[in-house]
Amino acid sequence: MTAPTRTGAGNGELLRSAGRGDERAWTEIVRRYEGMVSAVVRSYRMQDADARDAEQRTWLRLVEHRGAVRDPERLGGWLATTASRECLRILRENRVVVTDELDAVPDPVPPVEDQVVDADTVSRLWTIVSDLPPRGRTIMTELFAEEPRPYAEVARDTGIPVGSLGPSRARLIERVRRTFDMGTPEPAAPVPA
Repeated sequence: MTAPTRTGAGNGELLRSAGRGDERAWTEIVRRYEGMVSAVVRSYRMQDADARDAEQRTWLRLVEHRGAVRDPERLGGWLATTASRECLRILRENRVVVTDELDAVPDPVPPVEDQVVDADTVSRLWTIVSDLPPRGRTIMTELFAEEPRPYAEVARDTGIPVGSLGPSRARLIERVRRTFDMGTPEPAAPVPA
């Protein structure tokens, strides 16, 4: 049986006693430094389980290397450095590796039903656009093409000033949306310039 450990004992004495199996010495070391170790770990903002692992690993490293602590009176610095290293190790272990190979994975093919619905939607939209007045049809086809033309070119071809294209486009989109929601094409009406 070991003698009771005094709370005023130095770190060197506590580490030697702990190495001989004195549980009170371990308890005193943990009491002195657990708040600091916890603060270092919390500063890494890890998930709770990872933070607990980092704290446990820090104390385990002290058990494993108690005889290698060069300056026992600087045990707090040793524990802070060890806690920081354990946090970084856990973060490295948990990181997700992103590679260019992911770009090579083909997108999943949508179910046939979705493809049919999408094709029907596109067909309905283009039917509605084809029923627009010529200028509105030009605006929609030019600004929503796979390679949209610059506003200046569309303005020149339609005779609509560049500054009016945005508002005209917004009115046309709203008109197409209303017609689509109603389910039948709206009769052609001139688009105000």
